Amino acid sequence: MSMDLDAPVPMTGLQEQPVMMATILCCNCGAPIDGTASAGALCSECLRNTVDVSQGIQREGTLHCCRDCERWLQPPNSWVVATPESKELLAVCLRRLRGLNKVRIIDASFIWTEPHSRRIKVKITIQQEAFQGTIVQQTFEVEYVVASQQCDDCKKSYTHNTWRASVQVRQKVPHKRTFLYLEQLILKAGAHKDTVNIKEAKDGLDFYFAQRNHAEKMVDFLQSTIPCKMKKSQELISMDIHTSTKSYKFTFSVELIPICKDDLVALPIKLARQCGNISPLTLCHRVGTAINLLDPLTLQTADVTSNTYWRSPFKNLADVTELKEFIVMDIEPLGHSTGRYQLSEATVARASDLGNNDTTYYTRTHLGGILHVGDSVLGYHLTGTVFNDPNFEAIEASNQYGSTIPDVVLVKKHYARKKKPKNRAWRLKRMAREYEEEALQTRRQEQEQDRLEQDFEMFLRDVEEDQELRQTLDLYKSRRNPEQMDEDSGSDDEVPKIDMDELLDDFDELNMNE
Repeated sequence: MSMDLDAPVPMTGLQEQPVMMATILCCNCGAPIDGTASAGALCSECLRNTVDVSQGIQREGTLHCCRDCERWLQPPNSWVVATPESKELLAVCLRRLRGLNKVRIIDASFIWTEPHSRRIKVKITIQQEAFQGTIVQQTFEVEYVVASQQCDDCKKSYTHNTWRASVQVRQKVPHKRTFLYLEQLILKAGAHKDTVNIKEAKDGLDFYFAQRNHAEKMVDFLQSTIPCKMKKSQELISMDIHTSTKSYKFTFSVELIPICKDDLVALPIKLARQCGNISPLTLCHRVGTAINLLDPLTLQTADVTSNTYWRSPFKNLADVTELKEFIVMDIEPLGHSTGRYQLSEATVARASDLGNNDTTYYTRTHLGGILHVGDSVLGYHLTGTVFNDPNFEAIEASNQYGSTIPDVVLVKKHYARKKKPKNRAWRLKRMAREYEEEALQTRRQEQEQDRLEQDFEMFLRDVEEDQELRQTLDLYKSRRNPEQMDEDSGSDDEVPKIDMDELLDDFDELNMNE
């Protein structure tokens, strides 16, 4: 008996039947839906319209901002820097919402509000699975109220005796030109950003810090910028006898070398021989990491480092407050030049003697490249002047240098200016600092303020006249209107002008105005 294997085999018993899909109508709109996978007899469109997946997420909140440092509070006690409508501020806003961690965030962005409204609005898009197999996406807005709260660092800055370390910078000179220059270097490098407070003190400034390492960074910056010496002291504040934990306050005393730019210096003869056998009577033409000295009679230069100075300290013979005005009667170059200086022979007369007598003085000068007949020049008048300085007396008594002392030492060209300070198209930033409270009479306070203004005006003139000095500073465009600058453009024609290409835009001011 044969069997056909390809023939169909008859089925006996139960046979598999196809599964029928149960179709029902949406209870809201009547659209046909799958009843086995329906979510409460609602279609997907009605489900999105009726189910609120953002329920439980707050729609209002409060953000705390410090008015002094403009930082934002990030709980529990962290303050972060965030500009308006930045991703850092958006992260702070999202972290302040309760219930947001239960949903999936798709998008978040700021909605523009008036800056003075103290309100911040954020549009958030989220997704969440409402029922099995049904994901609902929803967009909603959250409004934040910006409240003011002072951060811990700013609280310390307004509270006395909260600092842990201080840096006392002192220089015993009759003017503030060196401190004005040092202030600009600090601003350019941002070395004052960690200070708790800055106070004006006699002969200098006091910088206060909340941590010791911040004060040490300031000391390192000063030692790498200007010649000085440092002394350190500490004071015990408290001690725990159980754990032997001690708390100290540290004070760093930094003394700057009392030699400034354009000072007349009488070196000790021994030190002058060690510095390349330079003439002991020199001019300080620049102060950097060392004192740069120049012999105006030969154009020889020498550098006196901080360690060399403090081993054999000396004082300046005369400073810029003792400069006299001279008129160039005749000048003849000698052909020798070094850098921007050119050696020349000049015949000058005191401006106060013109019309009274015919006294003239013959001298050598390093300013031959910029002086012409009839120009005004500032210099030190040595003839008939008594200096109570042992180094200068040793120079006069020396057989080698006594006969080389000139009658006049010319320092820099003098430009005729108005008595009122010039309206400049540029400006310098200043540090915000407090003044020590002293029981001073009103008259004395006015005199001190006038002296500070004169020193600042003298420093501004040095910036205009010295290009090398300008290269080390940051100069910003003036806040004045262009119309006012055009009116003053014709004044003081002989004064050196600063190109607008050398000036920077103050972006902090632009952001504040916006």
